[in-house]
Order: sequence, then C-alpha cells, then structure tokens
Amino acid sequence: MDIKAIRNERNGWFSWKNIEPIYKKIESVKKIDIKNIVVNNKEWFEVGNKQDYSTEENLLILEAAKQLMPWRKGPFKVCDIEIDSEWQSNIKYNIIKNHLNIEDKIVADVGCNNGYYMFRMLDKNPKKLVGFDPSPLFKLQFDFVNHFAKSDIVYELLGVEHIEYYEHKFDFIVMMGVLYHRTDPIATLKSLNRALNKNGEVLIDTFMIDGEDDMVLTPKDRYSKIPNVYFVPTVNALKNWLSRAGFCDFELIDIKKTDATEQRKTAWSTEQSLEDFLDPNDETKTVEGYPAPKRVYLKARKA
Repeated sequence: MDIKAIRNERNGWFSWKNIEPIYKKIESVKKIDIKNIVVNNKEWFEVGNKQDYSTEENLLILEAAKQLMPWRKGPFKVCDIEIDSEWQSNIKYNIIKNHLNIEDKIVADVGCNNGYYMFRMLDKNPKKLVGFDPSPLFKLQFDFVNHFAKSDIVYELLGVEHIEYYEHKFDFIVMMGVLYHRTDPIATLKSLNRALNKNGEVLIDTFMIDGEDDMVLTPKDRYSKIPNVYFVPTVNALKNWLSRAGFCDFELIDIKKTDATEQRKTAWSTEQSLEDFLDPNDETKTVEGYPAPKRVYLKARKA
C-alpha cells in the first residue's frame, strides 16, 4: 500500500465545496503571529490568551471556531473562547491517563478526532505522537488548536486500515470508539498488532454488553441511532478477539455507562446526542431496544 500516494490524494479533500471555505478560514488564522505560546494542559485544554491579539484577530479566531462546528471532542479553551464539546472527553482521559506508559515512546491515536487526547498526552513526554483520522473537518479543528499550541503532533488523514503500512511501527496504540465501526474486528486488531513494535501495547475503548459468556450483540440496523455499529461484545468476547489477533496480558481498566454528564448537546454541537439515542421511557435501553451504551477500557500487549 502506497501511503504517500494516499496522503497526497486525501490532501485534495480540502478543496471539497463544503470544506474549502473552512480550510480558507483556518489558513487565515494561521497567518496570525503567535506572541506567546500559552498552553495549559487541563481538563479544558487551553491555548492562547485573548489579550495577546487585536480585536480583529480575536474576531477571526471566534469566527473560525464557530465555522468548525460541530465540536464532538474536547473541551478546549482557545484564546479565552470556551469550546464546550458534545463529549466531555476529559472524563474518558481521566480513566486512561494512569495507564498510558508512553514516555519516550512512539504513539498512535487511531480515530483521533480533533486530537484532544493527543494534546492531553503531551504531558506524558512521548517520543512521537501520530493521529489517524480520515475526516478533513476534524483535521482542521486540530490545525486550529495546534496553531496556538505549536506541538509537533503529526495528524494523518488515514484510517486504521492504513496503520500497518505506515512508514514506521509504534510502541503504543490508543484506539477509542473505533472497533464497533469495523465489519471485521479481529482483522482490525490484527492490523494493530502488525503495526506494533516488539512488546508493543494497545489501549482500546469500545461498546460492550453485560454477560460472562463469549457473546456478541449484532444490531439489525442501527445501535443508538448509529448506522455503522456492527458488533458489541461482552468483555470475554473482546478478550477472545484480542487473543486471536495476537495479544496477551489483558488489563481491564474500567467499565463505564455513558451518561449525560459525558455526552450531551451544547452550543458548540447542537445536533442529536445521547438523550435522543435512548428510549424516552427507559434510559437503560436505546431507542431500538438494545442495552444502553456502556464502554469497556482494556489494555493488552503484543504477544
């Protein structure tokens, strides 16, 4: 697989008619000189100070932030603009942060969205951070924040199917909220395995169902109104998938039900959210009648 050719082809996506105006706006923001690099790695990832920029520059920054909606992951504070994302991703990061032994390691975030988790990982002092996500909008959100952060994170418009063919291998791979979108989860996990260096590790977050058996829910059409959810395993079934893909030493980090403190509509993401995906008469079920979303966080090592 020719990664360079794919990369070059996908850079052309910024000329799509629905993306090009946003791209041009972000290019205008990139022309703003950074007076002081201000980064606060907190629950709200903060970059820039409003007072460092002119009224016109601050207006351009605000217009760009709004044009980049919807903001799914975050929250961010950019030049004092509070971007309250649909997902309070700080909750998820707090679950995994103590399990990210990534200092001086080459790290990939597969399905990285706008890079919130990678920005938070900077404090862990990885050798290199590479994000994979084939969404031009999310890439532009990343570029917007990173203009002020000035990090050396690499963002690729590539998917999980490309990672094993990447120019180098990884020591640690984070993949959150991706596996249930794959029609062949074991093949996906095998691809991650091939992308890892010796004794490399993965940290995965995915939908799950309760039960001790090796069982998998296969939604008929949609799950929580999401059309491309194919398999929702029990924890034991997920471990079996990982074992078949060449992983061992499983560490169950957490199991957490998704609730309205973590996922909800905001002024920065006004489309449907969790409250619209659950049965209005029984919040333990989705609108389709399946068990309400619950996630498992699991870590494993390449065997």
